[in-house]
Amino acid sequence: MYPELFKLPFTELTVKSYGFMMVVGFLLAVYVIRRLSRNITPNPQLITNAALYSLIAGVAGARLFYVVHYFDKFKGNLFSVFAIWQGGLELLGGVILAITVIFLYLRYHKLPIRKYLDILAVGLMLALCFGRIGCLLNGCCFGKPTDSACGIRFPYGSPAYYSQVYPDLERGREKPQLELDADFFGYYDDKGFWIQGLKPYEKLTAEQKELVDNGKFRTLAVHPTQLYSSAIAIFWCALLYLFWRRNQKAGEDKRGNLKFTKPGEAFGLMFVMYGIGRFFLEFVRDDNPFGFNGLTISQNISIGLVLMGIIIIVVCERAKADKSTEIETKH
Repeated sequence: MYPELFKLPFTELTVKSYGFMMVVGFLLAVYVIRRLSRNITPNPQLITNAALYSLIAGVAGARLFYVVHYFDKFKGNLFSVFAIWQGGLELLGGVILAITVIFLYLRYHKLPIRKYLDILAVGLMLALCFGRIGCLLNGCCFGKPTDSACGIRFPYGSPAYYSQVYPDLERGREKPQLELDADFFGYYDDKGFWIQGLKPYEKLTAEQKELVDNGKFRTLAVHPTQLYSSAIAIFWCALLYLFWRRNQKAGEDKRGNLKFTKPGEAFGLMFVMYGIGRFFLEFVRDDNPFGFNGLTISQNISIGLVLMGIIIIVVCERAKADKSTEIETKH
């Protein structure tokens, strides 16, 4: 777990691993989108501009989703809502707002919206793959304890560790999964105030450090749900690309009788794929509270995404050709 990659020289600011991986995924997604959209745009700069706007919207949406999800953390200090450098982003919120901004941008410039959204779907899944690696480095989005060979252990003081040593009534857990001795709790901070919470690692005794590093109080192994999600995302990315290529060839060959080859359907399929994958992944994640109908917030959103994706596919299948101007490139 490496939540901070390095500190910027002559400042107190650090480069967060999660944000860094989001940027890496974003740049690769932009490259892929530009490559795939060569034949439908007279000006590649429009795609770059759309990507930059979507990045800004993505960060804002990810922060907003996190703040709404964990609003109790910001009560009494609303200015901390804007302190993104301290961490706290949720990928799903960023994706939703980024897609909205791109849609409005394409509509404003009268570009073939459905064709661009199909290409965007491929790029988004690629970006998600790297974003989830950022989650692994950050220690968030962790899984349930497991005895399987694929289990990984996070360090003392990580989000997974905090989850295991405290009860979690929002997940129906009345007792901690890992019961520490009482002397692991309670300490004086740098200002001399007594904090009734888990001691920072540097305040542990040598014996306690050995117990949490290698002994009976080390973090329980958990499902590497971040890597599961990353692997699923790259798989979805490959499938969406193949589906998009199939649709492209069907259009070039004028095979109008072939079903599900209309522009926009790959975009709808992305919601279906992601929604199904995220819904079942939540069963092995251990960070989101249960909410409506006994499911997590993400599971309820996933159901909505699947339904929305199906609606998009049905609407696009029945829709007429995109009226926006298209550029045909001769090879």
